[in-house]
Amino acid sequence: MIGYIEGKLLKKEDDKILVLANQIGYEILLPAIVMETIKIKKTGEEISLYIYYQQTERQPKPILIGFNLETEKEFFQHFISVGDIGPLKAVKAMNIPVCEIARAIESKDVDKLKQLKGIGSRTAQKIIVSLEGKVSKFVLIRKSEQKEMSAVGDFSGQVFDVLVAQLGHKATDAKQMIAKAFKRNSSISTPEELFEEIYHGNES
Repeated sequence: MIGYIEGKLLKKEDDKILVLANQIGYEILLPAIVMETIKIKKTGEEISLYIYYQQTERQPKPILIGFNLETEKEFFQHFISVGDIGPLKAVKAMNIPVCEIARAIESKDVDKLKQLKGIGSRTAQKIIVSLEGKVSKFVLIRKSEQKEMSAVGDFSGQVFDVLVAQLGHKATDAKQMIAKAFKRNSSISTPEELFEEIYHGNES
């Protein structure tokens, strides 16, 4: 079973990407909240994702679904436990941050859940009945935590590429280094400042 992939971005489509890892191309479906963080990435750039792997007798073709955060993947597994919501429907539905979906479930906010693509009143109520009390910890996923995963967009993408391709850091380590730098200094606005913070900011 595949639980995590690191590789190069070969192709982007509306709801899926192709990632080259160990000379194999993996087609990975992405929820809208994840695709939003990938949009700024260019073909050939490094990418890493937590993977939900689905293969059943009814669905013999393996399906890979990618997430930036392991907690997003964990929430997804709760989400698809609701009757009438399979993995493919859940991928399309997750178009607002996990913390907001979880908050809507715990506060029984049907109208908020109806903002999810393909979710009507009946299904929203079923989600609440099935998951209320089980997803409160996901409310705590901070938006800053989600921004860490898109920190490899804009100028920080250049820094990420240098850390991985030229300096030999693993993609996951590079992400953490960038995220920690932004936590220490949220005013970073150039690649040079980001490098300075990564390598010297934690010395003070």
